[in-house]
Amino acid sequence: MTDPGAIAFIGVGRMGSALARGLVAAAVPADRIRVSDTDRSAARRLAEETGVRATESNREAVSDVDTVVLAVKPQVAKSVLQELAPALTEHHVLVSIAAGISTAQLAAWSGLGVRRIVRTMPNTPCLIGAGAVAIAISPETDADAAERARAIFEPTSLVVTVEERLIDAVTGLSGSGPAYVFLFLEALADGGMAAGLSRETAESLAAQTVLGAAKTVIDLAADPAQLRDQVTSPGGTTVAGLGVLEERKFRAAVVEAVQAAARRSQELSEATG
Repeated sequence: MTDPGAIAFIGVGRMGSALARGLVAAAVPADRIRVSDTDRSAARRLAEETGVRATESNREAVSDVDTVVLAVKPQVAKSVLQELAPALTEHHVLVSIAAGISTAQLAAWSGLGVRRIVRTMPNTPCLIGAGAVAIAISPETDADAAERARAIFEPTSLVVTVEERLIDAVTGLSGSGPAYVFLFLEALADGGMAAGLSRETAESLAAQTVLGAAKTVIDLAADPAQLRDQVTSPGGTTVAGLGVLEERKFRAAVVEAVQAAARRSQELSEATG
């Protein structure tokens, strides 16, 4: 893993704290990680549990670090960056997980002092070390800065690089995707219960089935369509179930869900401009 250097997390909610914990678990020295939050008790608690350093202010947090991770709600990103602007320089790499905020907006709000900016879209499974995150870099961001940004997420997530114009598509797919899977899990378990299983058994089997299917795709680097064909015998039980899903336009509904979420992401991004 690339050495991410000294890092400041501005905001230690669920995502920010998960990323900080992931770095400590990956053997990044805790004393190189600064954390700051409007909830001072949350920052101090994280410091006590992990050994990172909690600061009394955002400016103090960024004063002697290489990378600044903006892990705040989108609605307060502008005010937080404007407060930080006097302390940000060309030396810093700014990494944002604030949804819907473009690299151009991040640059403007930070007073144009920081040039190397990385916009990201993580998803909630990073909280358990099984996330997926896409990163998009500003034109001024060099390869070293991009690698440092990747290193922040690699302990908790699969990391891919995309053009910034595709971040909304990522939001619709992996950003919102866990919710689609949770809904499918609910429905799969409901089907099991309708067939006579207890709730506990149905939910356990449904979760393990989805986990196992996803792991098969990843571990074998296989085409999902080919794997589906391998478990679908002519005239068998699986083909009967798939027939109902196709009849009810399951595939089309999922595609439309991703597109709808991507459009909404774009609308929210435009609203922040």
